Amino acid sequence: MARTDVIVLGAGIVGASAALHLAKRGLAVALVERGVPGEGTSFGNAGIIEGNTFFPYPFPTDPATILRIALKRATEANYHLSVLPTLLPWLLAYFRAGRPDRMFEFAHGMRPLFDSALAEHEALLRDSGAEKYLRRNGWLKVYRSQASFEATRSDLDAVAKAGIAFEPLPREGALALEPGLAPVFACGVYWPTAASLSNPGAVTRAFTGHFSALGGILLKGDARTLHRADGRWRVDTDAGSVDAPQAVVALGPWAADVLGPLGLKLPLQVKRGYHLHFRPRGNRGLNRPVLDADVGYVVAPMEQGLRLTTGAEFAHRDAPPTPVQFDRLLPAARDLFPLGEAIEQTPWMGSRPCFPDSRPVIGRAPGLSGLWLDYGHAHWGLTLGPSSGRLLAEMMTDATPFCDPRPYAAERFL
Repeated sequence: MARTDVIVLGAGIVGASAALHLAKRGLAVALVERGVPGEGTSFGNAGIIEGNTFFPYPFPTDPATILRIALKRATEANYHLSVLPTLLPWLLAYFRAGRPDRMFEFAHGMRPLFDSALAEHEALLRDSGAEKYLRRNGWLKVYRSQASFEATRSDLDAVAKAGIAFEPLPREGALALEPGLAPVFACGVYWPTAASLSNPGAVTRAFTGHFSALGGILLKGDARTLHRADGRWRVDTDAGSVDAPQAVVALGPWAADVLGPLGLKLPLQVKRGYHLHFRPRGNRGLNRPVLDADVGYVVAPMEQGLRLTTGAEFAHRDAPPTPVQFDRLLPAARDLFPLGEAIEQTPWMGSRPCFPDSRPVIGRAPGLSGLWLDYGHAHWGLTLGPSSGRLLAEMMTDATPFCDPRPYAAERFL
């Protein structure tokens, strides 16, 4: 095989973005994926580029919510009993990360990635000929009661102080944006500077197509074969072994399968999620993604139909699917949205890779020379793939990083 400078493992949105940024800087890059690019975790999401994100998703503190989750009656979350022994230490760390001081630590550390998210997406979309998938019309949160909106007031005050634009809307204002909604909610918040994608999987494939056009090599292979050989990193592919002095693990929820045997164990857990596509009822539809904040799901207009996404499910990554949250949230969703019949028979399921502090790991793998990490983006892999790929490429090529990479270092867990 021709000279290879870097092996990137994983062709989801994060790995594809990193490989593309590295190839744009003149490196010879091999991108290794065991399946179809963009068909893993990157495929199933609400499609929102959330540059407006300020705080992470908090651990629930309301006793009624905690009780509903514990009794497996909640729409926001579900869990498997079998995962609790390994999950509880992670949940405790996640709970500690939800303290007010730690929430602001997240906000400060992550702001540069979120601030640059849309611009980095726009640049890669333009270069990849995929601008047709981008909607620049924001997204909408609706609240079933005025009280539930008022409960977010302190968070919105912090967002306003950070200079992030949003517009509180009465019900009539929200309906003017989305006339297809039923008036069963009290008010909304519009996030005008956010954007969304109508087909996230197609965007990832467009990125890998542009990567190939730049001379990058896309190979089918098993990342778990990564090992050291003659002072280089080597991985087995269908085209034979490929070697490089540097390698990037961008495998999301599968990263531990590679890093564990190499002796690097970081506290990653997965939040599984599901989606189904529905046909719109009559001529009603949506113009942008909409979050039902009280019930805990999103409906987003996609090329495949109206995509209904669930909240989180805590389970072993490879456990059989249990999409019970659809039964809990569908009545509320049908009250609010113009959902007709489901298009698929079986819900799609994916796994979000989450560290307890909700920040990704971007940078060197401690103790493993030439190995780099770019994973653990939690709910924001789609949003942050291009910006984290740029940061990683700058670090790997000794360029000046566009932001301080220290908040994303793996050493924070060691």
